Amino acid sequence: MRTLPFLVVTIISGAIAGTILGIINLAVVEPFIDKAIELETQNDIEAGENVNTDEIAGYRIWQKSGEIVGGTIYGISLSSLFGIVFAYSRNSLPTNNDKVKALFLASIMCFVLFIVPALKYPANPPAVGDPETIYYRQGLFVAFLGISGLSALGVTAILFKNKNQITSKKVAIACTIYGAIMIVSYLVMPSNPDKLSVSMNLIETFRFVSSLTIVMFWGILGAIFGTLWNKLEPHKFEKITAF
Repeated sequence: MRTLPFLVVTIISGAIAGTILGIINLAVVEPFIDKAIELETQNDIEAGENVNTDEIAGYRIWQKSGEIVGGTIYGISLSSLFGIVFAYSRNSLPTNNDKVKALFLASIMCFVLFIVPALKYPANPPAVGDPETIYYRQGLFVAFLGISGLSALGVTAILFKNKNQITSKKVAIACTIYGAIMIVSYLVMPSNPDKLSVSMNLIETFRFVSSLTIVMFWGILGAIFGTLWNKLEPHKFEKITAF
């Protein structure tokens, strides 16, 4: 593996995909967050709480100004993980086309690291929920995410321990084991403790839109990563010829 081409592929693909994610989130997702904050603020005022609206407005301006930069950093971070996994699993992924391989792996990682955790702990706008339970809620999500990721990694490691004996039956068994682990985890782990105090229509629309942007991010990451990998071929060492 050539280090420099690998780093170029990983960083550029993550930066582009993350920047696009940040731009789309700023345009599409942030308005739903603004609406949720507005409703929560109204509820707090009606409940007699002292709310500093100027402070909230200032914080939101600061938060939005960093949306694109945050998306870029987020993209590079996930792309780094994606690149490592791709480098180790490339020869085991189906087809001979690196772009298809990258898209295939991106779809798997999106499913394991986002879709499955979101089924148990779906995203809510940041303003929704009791601030006192935020660390508890984050801990639950991270724990479920960790179970999903480590379970997928474990069954994959077992499946590919002997690459010459991979069969569709073994793949089915591996998927069944992963599914069983996640079903048990889903049933055992506690639910989100906070009651939703804003419109469910707003919550469900926010979840749909934010989920769509994340799925889009993984698709863009896989496409760009695979395209750059095809061009730079980090897995190939240059041959030295004698004159």
